[in-house]
This record gives sequence, structure tokens and C-alpha cells, in this order.
Amino acid sequence: MSATRHVLKRVLMVLAGYFVAAFAGLFAVVALYVVLGALPRAPDYFSVMSVTPVEALLVPPLGMFIYFLTIVLTGPPALGLTLVTEALSLRSAWLHAIIGAACAALGFFLFWPHTAEELNPDRWADMGIVAVSGLFAGFVYWLIAGREAGFRRPRQVIRHFGKGS
Repeated sequence: MSATRHVLKRVLMVLAGYFVAAFAGLFAVVALYVVLGALPRAPDYFSVMSVTPVEALLVPPLGMFIYFLTIVLTGPPALGLTLVTEALSLRSAWLHAIIGAACAALGFFLFWPHTAEELNPDRWADMGIVAVSGLFAGFVYWLIAGREAGFRRPRQVIRHFGKGS
């Protein structure tokens, strides 16, 4: 019974970690566009991308659509890689951050399938911004669920102390 409870707890932590990390990744995308849009010689659409979150806040269905689209695009690869990290009890922060970046970049390629064919530097800059936000999202996931990854419970060491100890 205790093992079942532990697995159920891990599943709930993985789900909560993923949903919070996806939300944090979206905020990271916005923050990166705002910061990079303020740089000299930044592409004009960077400033437009920094205004989009205000529109998403003013029109909640738009914000929900963006969040849902993020989950649909990044969920399947994240689920597969999360099962691997849970099965092997991989708990490295860097590993989870790299997984987050890979899932975000894959989601970007799924949304814009012609990105690899276009040699437009703006598209590659967008993919870099999304990948860096995925790094942040992976780190947030690690903070919530990745530090204790593993379906197997850690062994508890029982120490017996004698009279002289």
C-alpha cells in the first residue's frame, strides 16, 4: 500500500511540476522578448511580441489557448522523457533543464514546420528564445518534481544505537 501511495504521489508531482513549468516557460518567453526588444538593432517584431502578453491578459481565452497549445506541443515529448527520468531516478538539475529546452525546441518545430527550411535569422532567434525559456521551465520542473525523481522509494537507514553510543 505504501508503494502505491508513493507512485501516486510521484504522478501528481510530475503533473503539477509540468503544468507549473509550462506556465513559467511562457513567462520566460515574454521576459526574454521584452529584454531583447529593448536592445539596439533588435528586430521590430520583438516589441510586438512583448505586447502580446498584455493582449492575452485582456482576452483570457487567448491566454488559455496559448497555454493549451504549449501543453499540446510539449506534452508528449515531456511525458516520454519524464518516464525515463522517473524510471531511472535521474535527478540532475541540468538534465531536467536540457530536457525542458529540447521539448520547447521540438514544440517550436512542430508549430512552425518550415523553420529548418527557412534560413531567416529571425526564426532561429525565436527558436533560441524558446529553447532558453525551456531551460528555465525545466529548472522549475526540477524544483517541483525532478529533485526526488524515481518511482522507487529511497531506502530508509535504520540505525541501532547501543549503550556506549
